[in-house]
Amino acid sequence: MSTVLQEAPPRARSAWLDPRRTAPRRSLALCAVGAVTGLLFAGGALFTARGATTLIVPAEDVALVNGQPIARSDYVASLRALYDVDPAEATPEQKRKALDDLVAEELLVQRGKELDVAGADPDVRAATVNAVEQSVAADALSKAPAPSVLRAWYEAHRDRFADEGVITARDLVFPPAKAAAAARALRSGAPVATVLAQFGGHDTGRVKGQEFYFAARIHLGATLFEAARRTPAGQLSAPITQADGVHFVQVAANKPPAALPYEAALPAVRDDYTQEAVRRLQAQHRDFLRRRATVLVAPDLR
Repeated sequence: MSTVLQEAPPRARSAWLDPRRTAPRRSLALCAVGAVTGLLFAGGALFTARGATTLIVPAEDVALVNGQPIARSDYVASLRALYDVDPAEATPEQKRKALDDLVAEELLVQRGKELDVAGADPDVRAATVNAVEQSVAADALSKAPAPSVLRAWYEAHRDRFADEGVITARDLVFPPAKAAAAARALRSGAPVATVLAQFGGHDTGRVKGQEFYFAARIHLGATLFEAARRTPAGQLSAPITQADGVHFVQVAANKPPAALPYEAALPAVRDDYTQEAVRRLQAQHRDFLRRRATVLVAPDLR
């Protein structure tokens, strides 16, 4: 009787060696590796981006303080201001001092932002406003206007480019009832002291001897100065009635301002044009800021 020997069933294979199961597990493992690799690359990019927290200082900077860069150009300027040396000539102590000062300054600036010093301290607020307006003005200050533009500006504003006129005058005031007779006596050549005594007048003393036009305008006031400016030398102005009586401005000498030729006025023309451009840019910037802001005004000030 023959015996048929049957091979025993093979031992169950490990699940990890089963091709039907290893493929999905391998895919999951590869996905995990890919995800980790992507995170590493993203983290590297994040920590090397400018302005982000990083252990790498960009070549154009000398330090990062809480992620804020200190520019190498500022460091060089600090060395020159402190010791009048370039980095190649500075000692290690000088370099350390310049860098420490810049780091301390940046830390204080950042702390000031945390405390909102700019919003609370009047001096800091004023400095901030000035810094912003100067940054706005930088474009106008750095551009050299074309000669044709300056010439056109000069022609349109000739009255701004003249030497200052000078005038020598006296402001005499009389009672209204005697003003006409006093004016006739003055125009006839009678001594001023005699006319003042005879008709009850007096010299106000507002102008004393020769004065520039701008000073005479301040001392006489707009109305009296305008009368004096129009009066030729050696004559008496028209009467001007004011609260204290009737005034006459006796003009001894009158040299009105004379317009400067373009070549002589060119520095003033360039400065005047640039300042006007700065004012225009700053006004436009303020309007822009106002348009994009939400401003609520108290009811009693609307």
